Parts: sequence; structure tokens; C-alpha cells
Amino acid sequence: MSDALFSAQQEQPTTGKQGGHRSDILFAFGVAIALYLAWKVRRELVLIYVSALFGVVLMPVLRFIMRLRIGRWQPGRGAAIFFLLVTIVASAIIFLGLALPPVIHDLDDFAREMPTRVPQIFARARQLPLLEHANFDALNAKLQDFASKLATYVLFSITDWARTAFDIVSGIVLTVYFMIEGDTAYRWLLTLFPVEMRLRLDSTMARAKVRMGKWLLGQGLLMLILGVSSMIVFAALRIRYAYALGVLMGLFNIIPVVGALISVTLVVLVAAVDSWGRVVGVLVFYAIYAQIENSYLTPRIMQTSVDLAGLAVIIALLLGSALAGVAGALVSVPTAVLVAVVLNEYAVKPEAIIASADANESR
Repeated sequence: MSDALFSAQQEQPTTGKQGGHRSDILFAFGVAIALYLAWKVRRELVLIYVSALFGVVLMPVLRFIMRLRIGRWQPGRGAAIFFLLVTIVASAIIFLGLALPPVIHDLDDFAREMPTRVPQIFARARQLPLLEHANFDALNAKLQDFASKLATYVLFSITDWARTAFDIVSGIVLTVYFMIEGDTAYRWLLTLFPVEMRLRLDSTMARAKVRMGKWLLGQGLLMLILGVSSMIVFAALRIRYAYALGVLMGLFNIIPVVGALISVTLVVLVAAVDSWGRVVGVLVFYAIYAQIENSYLTPRIMQTSVDLAGLAVIIALLLGSALAGVAGALVSVPTAVLVAVVLNEYAVKPEAIIASADANESR
């Protein structure tokens, strides 16, 4: 009897270890399968994340609309979302209605005049000191070949354009649903954590939400300042499509650094068709504005609201654009705000930093 009991006691730890190894192996397989599935649907996951993030940063605008009163009527959440969507769609329609017709007309004229216009542009380029001995014949031949095959390129890219349009529409729909039902989904996600962790996590997410909302307001103000000043300067320089280019300058400024560079490049190309003096005017204007924005506007508007260092913004922009292209660059700053708040709560040890500083001062 005692021998049987002793042998049973010896087998129990072995069985427990075997069961533990099995669970570890199954868990590893589960993680690998989850990572594989996440990689397969990474495009959709990025779309969901971007939509959720915009749902969060648009909440201050939504609350502002909900606080408006028309007589005794005050809009609810659904009416506020509808008003916001109508405002955005109406603004886009007005902009496209005013900007597209002259652009399409000039593009049609330029396509017909391209055989004479392109050599004129290259001739002007040769007048620059560093390009006077450059050979533009090969580039001219490639441009002519591209123009002749442009219809083919457009035809083969229809599928990509259709998918991009579908992603944009899906993102708008998801953003609306996140604004309507985001609180419910957030509360459900909190239930996945232990009770003792929920209050701390909820408080951390609330602080991140406030700072991300301030980022949208600060970025919107910077976009407005750049758009208005660009329109005034471009109109004074008599650059074509001054209104449309000014609006694009303001809109593209939502993507830090990269957005402004893309829009300035576009403006320079438009100005180069008419005059190198206008190109110089555009470059001088943007150089002055960049200095004012970096030294005065951004510290007062952005850093006081989101409290992010310039180095953190640049790193977030590089990582976001590398991981998800334009969409990643678009949400890089609010994501950096979210990561900064979480790290400050769970990783940074203020007491250790203060003690180290005191020790250094005493030395």
C-alpha cells in the first residue's frame, strides 16, 4: 500500500510538468497563428486603427457641436455626426467644384502643348548655375514616352484607385461607428483586464484622449494659418490656382514635415511653368514660414497642448510612414501621444529620476 502511494506521488509532478509543457507549446502555436493572421490582414488592421484614432481625436469637435443650441433644440450625438459629415462633404464639393475645372482645362492645354512646353522648361533649367551643362535629352525622351503611354498607366492603375477609394469610404464609415459606439467597445475592452488594473488604465486612457483631442485642435489651427497665408502669397505672386494650392498646402500640413514638402513641391512645379522668379518667391515664402512655425507657432500651439518634443515627432513620423505609408504618417503624432502617456504611467519612474538628479547635484 505504501509503495503504491509513493509511486503515485512521484508520478504527479511529472504529469504536471508534462501538462505545463503542453500548454506552453499550444500557447506558442496560438501566438504564431495570431501573428500570421494579423500579417495577412495588416491592411485592414491599419484601416481599423486609423479609423478608431480619428474617432477619438474628432470627439472634441463632436462635443462642441452637441453643445450648440438652436432655440430649444440641442443636437444629439447622431445629429452632430450628421452635421459634421455634411460640413466635410459640402466643403469638399465646393473645393473640387472651384478648383478642378481650371486645372483640368490647363492640363488639357498642357498635354497638347507638351512637345513645345517641355523643351522651354528645360531651357529655363539650363539657365541655373548648377544645371547649365546638364543633359536633359534623355529625360525629355522619357517624359514623351510617359505621355504617350499615360492612358495605359491609368488603365492598369484603376484597380488600385478603386481599392483606395473603397478604403477611404470604409474608413469614414468605421470612424462614424467608432464615434457612435466607441464608448461601448472601450468599456468592453476594459473588462478583459483584471479589476485592480481597470481604474488605472481607464485614467491613463482618459489623459491620452484629452491630449490627442488637443492635437487635432492645434493641428487644425496650424493648417488654417498655413492655408490662408499661402493663398495670400500665391495670389500676390500670380501663381496659377492660388486658391486651390493654398487649400492643399493647409490640408497636407496635417502630415508633419512630409505633407508640407509634398505640397511645396507641387507649387514649385506649377510656378516653374511660368517663371523662375515665382519659384524663388515660393521657396522664400516657405523658408520664412517654416522658421516662424518651428520657432514660434509650433511651440505655442502644439507643444503646450500635446507636450511632445520635436525629436519624438520626427521619429514617430519616420516609423509611421515606414509601417503604413501616408496613413501611418497621418496618425503618427497622435499615436506618439498615446505611447508617451502609457509609458509615463507604466514605465517611467519619476522618483528614480529625481533621486538621480539630486545625487548628481550633490556631487
